[in-house]
Amino acid sequence: MKRINVLIVDDSAFMRKLISDFLSQDPRLQVVGTARNGEEGLRKIKELNPDVVTMDVEMPVLNGLEALKMIMKTQPVPVVMLSSTTREGTDNTFAAMEYGAVDFIAKPSGPISLDLHKIKTELAEKVVSASNANIKDLGGISSLGKNHTKFQRNYSKIELNKSIDQLNGPAFKTDTHDKRIICIGTSTGGPRALQRVLTELPGNINAPVLIVQHMPAGFTKSLAIRLNSLSELTVKEAEEGDILEKGTAYIAPGGFHLKVGRSGRDLVLHLDESPPKNGHRPSVDIMFESLSELKDFRKIAVIMTGMGADGREGLAAIKKSGEVKAIAESKETSIVFGMPKAAIEAGLIDDVQNVERIAESILKFV
Repeated sequence: MKRINVLIVDDSAFMRKLISDFLSQDPRLQVVGTARNGEEGLRKIKELNPDVVTMDVEMPVLNGLEALKMIMKTQPVPVVMLSSTTREGTDNTFAAMEYGAVDFIAKPSGPISLDLHKIKTELAEKVVSASNANIKDLGGISSLGKNHTKFQRNYSKIELNKSIDQLNGPAFKTDTHDKRIICIGTSTGGPRALQRVLTELPGNINAPVLIVQHMPAGFTKSLAIRLNSLSELTVKEAEEGDILEKGTAYIAPGGFHLKVGRSGRDLVLHLDESPPKNGHRPSVDIMFESLSELKDFRKIAVIMTGMGADGREGLAAIKKSGEVKAIAESKETSIVFGMPKAAIEAGLIDDVQNVERIAESILKFV
């Protein structure tokens, strides 16, 4: 089996040694070099041609963000960023994702994490996953503001109200009236995909949006704030007891499963810390399974880029319980074509689209 060659870029000699030791313990990985800063990292990339780079954000001479921009311009290679959980750290993480990083991992206790062993397995898995990333779609994405109305321009109110039969197959049954719910699951590469989709949905969309993005605690709130600033939708990190409202997107907080229950005529969000499912909390499967109990709602389920098969079992449960249209991101635009592929191969998907067409597909079904 050919091993994955990894270059480690970090200004701390201690961290370089620790990361190198941990990754070298995985038989799938081979550390081919280390670098002390972004400038040296750029030279080593040209010399060693690694399959994956792990890169710290805060470094002297040339920091991780500036180095990342140059890497993606001159010699694109999958990069996994190592980030702190401070506010500045989370902001830098999302900037890195925008510049082309495949994924990130949060250091447990700051720049010099003596307890890095806590994330040893996760780090190795993310490096392996990054080695399979779709490099051609890792270029920077533009920030889209609150005034972004692409689909409002392209689709008049009359067009949006055309029957689904005209647009893309048979319509939902009319007995569900306007009771609709959109649910999205994603993982590696998800923040970029979510930005692309949510910024192209109108703020007055006739449904709430539930989102599970595999991401550690602390980062989901920053993601929600960021997407809220870019989207016409209201985007927030979900809280226990939130009553679902149309035109609002709720992102499951890191470390909590997201479920939906009833309270009279309202739908209410519940968060719990029950065991991870297939290694994930929040889990897309758990969210989808919860929604399968809402038999009088039409659901639009979306599975986008990510490693593994989270969402497949839950989607099967939704499909058995009522009116559902399932959309998957295509292989062409998925950073990692794991979760969409699993759902497609299970025969659960009605529509496969490149990420730039997913909002359009959602609007056809809402």
